[in-house]
Amino acid sequence: MSRSKRKIMLFAIILAVVFTTGIFVGSHYELTPTKIYADQENGSLVENNEENPADQDKIVITDTNIFADIAAKVDAGVVKVTSYTKVQGGQYSDPFFNDPFFRYFFGDQLPYPEQQPRLEEGFGTGFIVSKDGYIVTNEHVIHGAEKIEVTIKGFDKPVPAEIAWSDFSLDLAVLKVNVDRDLTPIKLGDSDKIRPGDWVIAIGNPFGFEHTVTIGVVSALGRPIQIPTQDGQVRTYRNLIQTDAAINPGNSGGPLLNIDGEVIGINTAVSAQGQGIGFAIPANEVKEIVNDLKTKGEVIRPWIGIYMNKITPDVKEYFNLDNTEGAIIVGVVENSPAAEAGIKPYDIIKEIDRKPVNTPEDVVNIVKNKKVGDKVLLKILRNGDPRLIFVEIGKRPNQF
Repeated sequence: MSRSKRKIMLFAIILAVVFTTGIFVGSHYELTPTKIYADQENGSLVENNEENPADQDKIVITDTNIFADIAAKVDAGVVKVTSYTKVQGGQYSDPFFNDPFFRYFFGDQLPYPEQQPRLEEGFGTGFIVSKDGYIVTNEHVIHGAEKIEVTIKGFDKPVPAEIAWSDFSLDLAVLKVNVDRDLTPIKLGDSDKIRPGDWVIAIGNPFGFEHTVTIGVVSALGRPIQIPTQDGQVRTYRNLIQTDAAINPGNSGGPLLNIDGEVIGINTAVSAQGQGIGFAIPANEVKEIVNDLKTKGEVIRPWIGIYMNKITPDVKEYFNLDNTEGAIIVGVVENSPAAEAGIKPYDIIKEIDRKPVNTPEDVVNIVKNKKVGDKVLLKILRNGDPRLIFVEIGKRPNQF
């Protein structure tokens, strides 16, 4: 046998040995998978062997489906919200048409030729936050509703609900149901701790399909978006969570969960401009509200009753201002503390409590840290003339 033939035979034998060994090793690990444990103290991963025995307080990462486990754990806390809104004849009848995100991203439909007023159904989602029946959802889900019902797992028929609190600008609402048993709440997590890339799970009732589960990641934080409403108003969201988890009409008001099964967002909007883009309101924006309802039975928030805008270069030029610092008042709520104090549209706030105002957010931050009954001193410009006006902080009504 020649030297070259001997080399070829030797190479073939080596390949056969390696291939056989690979099959054996692969089969061995397929039949006996290694369990990995997450060390919660230092965040490292350790194998389950004699030198590192698993402690009971460590999270086990195995081949089980953690998303299915989370969905099963919180399933009883997710509810379907059905609102009944009185509409005039001729308006389009579709259970998702009252969802502003459905109209904005998917387009208006032609009206049905109906003439008589009727109650129109609208569908959304909510989640239970207390055993005694408080439920969080979006304000637009129940906006203008004559009647609200929630479908709760374990109940034979929908349960009537009342609005305990709602806020148009935050697009959040808390419903209350009175039932003869304890409900299953879902824990609110800390939305300030989430990061882009974190796993999230969305549960809701898209297009009426109850308890649909989708998964994805946090794509970005602090996203701003504006959504026009049916009555001509505009909801301005400044701090939305962006996710690629599928969120569709009917998901609105449902929970966005972290990998621990805690609510870190309230699903709110979808975008038709690109696939895989959804938005949620950070859960921390509703935490204090829920706590006040649980402990006090009501929500008390300070306000003065004004609508403000930034001072743009055009506004600066029109009013002959020296700079764009401040906040221009574009509306004053009737019978509000600001109206009673004599504040008028087109007044420009330059200072509040002797602190300079650079943007409308400065006014908001100062007022929200006051108590009802406190007085604040506003330095304003009216027609170019400076004025000092005291305004007593009032209690903000739910409809604002």
